[in-house]
Amino acid sequence: MDEGVDPTRMCQTLMDKVARSKLLMSVAEPDLLVLFEDWLEELEREVLSLARRSPVIDSDTLSKELGLSRSGANFLLKKLQKEEKL
Repeated sequence: MDEGVDPTRMCQTLMDKVARSKLLMSVAEPDLLVLFEDWLEELEREVLSLARRSPVIDSDTLSKELGLSRSGANFLLKKLQKEEKL
């Protein structure tokens, strides 16, 4: 069964990410987390504003317009799509 997906490894990777997330929450200052959330919300508003002006928006365009990495722009697009904001 060579389907290219190892469920055990995928589960371990997910658990590692959860553990890192919990660690970050335990050491991060609450004020810093609030600033990060504010920054992320501002980026989301900028993405939505760009999307209203342009019917087609992709991670390359978004990364150039907002000065983000392509993976950061892709993250924002997927997040907003998942939340059905785009």
